[in-house]
Amino acid sequence: MKTGLMTALAMARASARCLNFNSMLILVPVCRNLLSFLRGTCSFCSRTLRKPLDHNLTFHKLVAYMICIFTAIHITAHLFNFERYSRSQQATDVSLASILSSLSRNEKAEDSWLNPIQSPNMTVMYVTFTSIAGLTGVIGTIALILMVTSAMEFIRRNYFELFWITHHLFIIYFLCLALHGISGIVRGQMKESMDESHPHKCAQSFEKWDDHDSGCRHPRFKGSPPESWKWILAPLSLYIFERILRFFRSQQRVVITKVVMHPSKVLELQMIKQGFHMEVGQYIFVKCPSISHLEWHPFTLTSAPEEDFFSIHIRAAGNWTENLIRAFEQQHSPVPRIKVDGPFGTVSEDVFQYEVAVLVGAGIGVTPFASILKSIWYKFQRGDHNLKTQKIYFYWICRETGAFAWFNDLLISLEQEMEELGKVGFLNYHLFLTGWDSNIAGHAALNFDKATDILTGLKQKTYFGRPKWDNEFSTIATAHPKSVVGVFLCGPPTLAKNLRKCCHQYSSMDPRKVQFYFNKENF
Repeated sequence: MKTGLMTALAMARASARCLNFNSMLILVPVCRNLLSFLRGTCSFCSRTLRKPLDHNLTFHKLVAYMICIFTAIHITAHLFNFERYSRSQQATDVSLASILSSLSRNEKAEDSWLNPIQSPNMTVMYVTFTSIAGLTGVIGTIALILMVTSAMEFIRRNYFELFWITHHLFIIYFLCLALHGISGIVRGQMKESMDESHPHKCAQSFEKWDDHDSGCRHPRFKGSPPESWKWILAPLSLYIFERILRFFRSQQRVVITKVVMHPSKVLELQMIKQGFHMEVGQYIFVKCPSISHLEWHPFTLTSAPEEDFFSIHIRAAGNWTENLIRAFEQQHSPVPRIKVDGPFGTVSEDVFQYEVAVLVGAGIGVTPFASILKSIWYKFQRGDHNLKTQKIYFYWICRETGAFAWFNDLLISLEQEMEELGKVGFLNYHLFLTGWDSNIAGHAALNFDKATDILTGLKQKTYFGRPKWDNEFSTIATAHPKSVVGVFLCGPPTLAKNLRKCCHQYSSMDPRKVQFYFNKENF
């Protein structure tokens, strides 16, 4: 039993250290200002050094899973510990375990007891719900379970406010973690007591403790000092500073200069805010207090850094977005007040670091590329010859024709600009319609010979169906045999899986030849 107790105790202590380490890391990936700062300072670093910044949420989730695993190990190990503590307390023999357990009954000194279960009638449940260690462990575990379960994608997308509220139980979790070891329920023999009652010397003569002839004294014990607060103090301080910065920045006044309702329930907001500076592909968090005082939602900026305003496009995709669009559609009501936090950096900022860029947007996922293409248009307007990117392949996949409407003007302007500057081959774009009926398809087929596409008004014809990525990547690899190609996606995970696979498949084993680097928007 002694060996089993020591093994379980070792497992509990080891898992506790792992919990402390992972709890130290869990907040760092969600410090958006810190990540944006690091992305800016690493702009001249290699892609390998910048790549981890693109997977901050994935890392956050992995750390959360590890916390759950080590919490389960810690709880299980302590259940075995308390069960053995209880058996030792109830034992009536003269074993060492029984003698050590009885110290709590016979001695009143604080440093005399070892077994937290201090009487045969005391149950494990009683100790669990009356001790600081047990109570904080139960509350912290419940908070952790609620945070993890409410973070499931179904709940996060359909009941965002529930997710937001329960995720802030991390405050309770960290408080319980800091207080968990403060009572010192796991105890060990004091160093000075080891000289008087060394286990190797006195374990076999414990019935003669305090006998002057034996030279052994009653052992004295003390609890292990709490350590968790040392691990979480720095990241908590960093996160508190992050939230204070976000709060003050969100209080700055935002002026809505233009509201446009596009087809397919897409709302465009153009805004200005003092001191607002952005880069291509960045995103902001938006809150509308008249809809919810708690909810902040991320939206990619569709404006270019060269413009004197910043804009977002919002598609109806849930209760919050539908309520927001409805609020702006009411003509006789005052314009709803908007709060903005950001901008924050994303992987799309690196688009101009590649010689060739492949931009893939699905539905409203085209928004970061609107910012990029607008910025290119402005660069060409002012004659910027320092642009590293020599070719852009743009793919936009939509379910309905109305989704193309709000983006057509930009693409038409780009077409005209490229022709005037003699850069017709710079932008190669493909529009794909995945949802159509026989009337649309027949109408497009009858007008296929016209100079412009019947659906979009662009010179590039609209394709029906989905792209055949193997053919697209093969064509790009053949056209650019010695280039570094950056593939950027804002779209669903299934599409990301296919593009990542193609990037690996069509990258050459020779580093001097074509290399595809996959980048996905994550926020």
